[in-house]
Amino acid sequence: MTPALRILEPGLAATLQDCGRTGYQRFGVPVSGALDAVSLAVANILAGNPPCTAAIEILGAGLALEVEAGSAALALAGMAAPLTIDDGKAAIRVPPFRSVTVERGSIVRIPAPKDGAASYLAVEGGFDFMPALGSLSTYRRAALGGYRGRELRAGDRLRLRQASSAREPLALDVDIRPPEVLRAMLGPNEAYFSPSAFETLFAASYTVTPASDRMGLRLQGPRLERAIEGELPSQGTTPGGMQVPSGGQPILLLADRQTTGGYPRIATVISADIAAAGRLVSGMSVRFKEVCREEAVLLLKAQREWLASLPAALKRAPAGGLSTEQLLSSNLIGGVTAGAAEE
Repeated sequence: MTPALRILEPGLAATLQDCGRTGYQRFGVPVSGALDAVSLAVANILAGNPPCTAAIEILGAGLALEVEAGSAALALAGMAAPLTIDDGKAAIRVPPFRSVTVERGSIVRIPAPKDGAASYLAVEGGFDFMPALGSLSTYRRAALGGYRGRELRAGDRLRLRQASSAREPLALDVDIRPPEVLRAMLGPNEAYFSPSAFETLFAASYTVTPASDRMGLRLQGPRLERAIEGELPSQGTTPGGMQVPSGGQPILLLADRQTTGGYPRIATVISADIAAAGRLVSGMSVRFKEVCREEAVLLLKAQREWLASLPAALKRAPAGGLSTEQLLSSNLIGGVTAGAAEE
């Protein structure tokens, strides 16, 4: 049998995502890719893969899967809570930011992302699918890439490139969380906005609305005043671009953004903060801080150097997780008291 992970419970919008397909925007094909490319990279480093290897992006709700391979090394990163592995004898909990080798027949349950938008499940060796335009990223609006161009469903078998794994459990000490502040550079359409709009943008707090999705975050806050009404001729879009429609509420463009747009952009979130922006969910608030190009370049360089340092920071993790049987068999009581005050 071809080694695979079989989806038992698909959650809401789980898809395969890598770092996206570049070079095709001029043909109207969005880049797509992981909302949080930093968490994707961390999951892959734990699993022994190149940072941009496709993984399962989990949004909104958890999922469950069965291992149909001799064994598989899995790693969960991002806005993640501990996953549960049930091998038919015992259930163990494995915290995020570590790898674990799972045997054939085991049921793996991944909870919904915790305190943020997305978590990523990587498997050693990656998934065995043909890339679409150079990428396994799923773009659902065009049924492109991933598994049949759609979100995962119960019964889907995600073929693996490796039939088994002997990878030792490894862990990383990292701190990944949603941002309170996103750094941004002005433009590219500053002339369309009044001076007060920039003061407002960098002084106020904006809240993510339920209308947000993988295309972009729709934000609610003080209105950004225009100096020029109307729209401009369509321009190519960029990740992190902050479009402002006539209503004055900004839209922060993310992975599945359209390739061109006519709403003027007041600012652009810097590349080093795009992954952090992808962690925000409805109800969260965020502020913006202006930075210059030189600072933006240094911050991106620092982020890339940090990611490049992670393989050397891997450390051995305990071979198993925490099971009910282990808790019951351990002496966890250090003393007993009746609770009455001593005389």
